[in-house]
Amino acid sequence: MSNDITLAFAHPEERAIASAGADPRDRISLRDHVVEADIGAFQQERGQTQRLRFNVVVEVRPHPAPLADDVDLILSYDRIAEAIQAELAAERLNLLETLAEKVAERILAEPQAMRAFVRVEKLDRGPGALGVEIVRSRAAQPVQRTAADGSQAAIHPRVVYLANPAIDAPDLAARLTALQALPEPVILTVGLPDGPRPDSGNRVVQRRIDLLAIEQNAWRLAARDRRCVVVSTRTEIDWAMRHRQIIVWAPSKIVLDAVDGPKSAPSDAVALALWLAETLAAAQLDIHGDMSVPAGSRVPVRHLPR
Repeated sequence: MSNDITLAFAHPEERAIASAGADPRDRISLRDHVVEADIGAFQQERGQTQRLRFNVVVEVRPHPAPLADDVDLILSYDRIAEAIQAELAAERLNLLETLAEKVAERILAEPQAMRAFVRVEKLDRGPGALGVEIVRSRAAQPVQRTAADGSQAAIHPRVVYLANPAIDAPDLAARLTALQALPEPVILTVGLPDGPRPDSGNRVVQRRIDLLAIEQNAWRLAARDRRCVVVSTRTEIDWAMRHRQIIVWAPSKIVLDAVDGPKSAPSDAVALALWLAETLAAAQLDIHGDMSVPAGSRVPVRHLPR
């Protein structure tokens, strides 16, 4: 088998290693954890238990201080097993996909957890194991807004890509007013500015140059309308979304710091906007301009006139 096929069927730990960034994190794992549960969408699965096998790998943030052999400073293996049991006890589910999502979300609520690989398999439904595997990162968890009664709800923003003609259009203010009236927060993204820019001849260096050029274009957009606020960190984005500001994304810091960063070059501005939309669990990506969209988007995409 090819390396890609071998990796597709490998243990989640091998997949975590293969997809790690330049600064890989520590990992803890739970292997071959078998439990019984009432799960499944078919009638013959209801009212009886079947065996589920979990393999989970969690990438964790290194602790800044010496551990001093203190179990309270680490993410315990028990927390992974407890996340599985808690989700199975919360409600009966039809789909393994839903169960895997809920387990990953509960694990990522732990402060040390940064990325989770969750594989769940049914052992009693056929001659082999039937299952799903997902990977989720802390960055992809939606921001939470706290209501007056103390309840929390996820914030799913609208990411909007503005091509340069849309930035320069005389109706920019009217477009922003319409976006400001939407029920969800708005994050504006832009591409490279028109005109020449330095050509370093080095792919890594050029990536930084192009990201900085995009940030210059972001500031150019903000200069056209004082309602636009340029932000560069996830903390700033979260705060601005909660306070209903019109955000213009300056991408350098988030892109360069990301473990699961965009695979495309910054010159593919729509792919960059799509990556941000998926990272923030956006409700939708709007594209103002005649731009193509990469295949396989997990976020609904809508094209609008320039």
